[in-house]
Formats: sequence, structure tokens, C-alpha cells
Amino acid sequence: MTTPILTAGPIARARNGVIGRDGGLPWRLKTDLANFRAVTMGKPVIMGRKTWDSLPKKPLVGRTNIVLTRDGSFEAKGCVVCDDFTDAVSIAKEQAEDDGVDEVCVIGGVSLFELALPRARRIYLTEVHADIEGDVTLNGFDESKWVEVRSQDYPAGEGDDHPFTIRVLERR
Repeated sequence: MTTPILTAGPIARARNGVIGRDGGLPWRLKTDLANFRAVTMGKPVIMGRKTWDSLPKKPLVGRTNIVLTRDGSFEAKGCVVCDDFTDAVSIAKEQAEDDGVDEVCVIGGVSLFELALPRARRIYLTEVHADIEGDVTLNGFDESKWVEVRSQDYPAGEGDDHPFTIRVLERR
């Protein structure tokens, strides 16, 4: 088996860059949450402390949960706690190899996405086709360094507040 790759996401981002509001998601996108579960299931996931705190059910079942925090006293049942991103990635890749999976997913928040994007081989990106009010934004990235390998559009509808596109990008 090849060495597991680092992925950024799934990331859901509004047209204006918003990814969060008041410690949670600023929209209801049931279809995107199902995609998040499908993409991450069985894979190690790396998240920041605020993302961990925002999870409605902890830990995410069926995935090794790795929480990055500067708080050396932080403990959480069902997760691995790290204080260094590089260490978290190493632990996650080792776990992925043990589990026979080919990806490690960085699932948020914004500071972890910013650390992951320069090193990631793949991005799972949900583009929400709306300008949303929020207090957490993720800046754009240079898409010329990426090639889109998959894209699917979804209309707004029952359980989905806004239309959106789920894209998969791979580094050139």
C-alpha cells in the first residue's frame, strides 16, 4: 500500500468565504453532511479544539479522532490529543496505514485548513452558492495548482438550505 495522503476537508465554504458562525455551521446542508460522513468514514480525522467542541456527538464514530490544541491539560474521551500539527499528521498517517486506508482528513477549523492546504494532495470542497453571515472565513487558494477531478451540483431542497457544488481537487 502507498503512503496515505493528507487531504484538506471536507470543507464547506460560502461564496463570501464563510465557513462558520457562533461555533457551528451557518447553514443546514443534510446532503453535504452525508458526503462528509462518506468521505471521512474509516479514516483518521484531524481537527482543532473548537471543531471538537462543536461536534454534536463526540467522538466521530468509525474514525480515529485527533484533536490539536495548545492546552496541555486538555483530555477528551475517544480522541488522541496533540499539540503539534506535524505530529498529528504523522500519527494519523500511521493509523491510516494500520487501518488500510489511503487518506488522512483535516476537517477544521480554519487555522488547521491553512496549515493543511500547502501540504495536502487533495481537497474536498463544498461550495455553497450563497453569501452567508458568519464569523469564521477561509480565504481562497490558488486553484491553478489544482485540477478538478470530480464535481456535482445539488439544488436547495428539503434538508438543504442553499444550492451547492461538491468538488474534489487534486494537486497538479
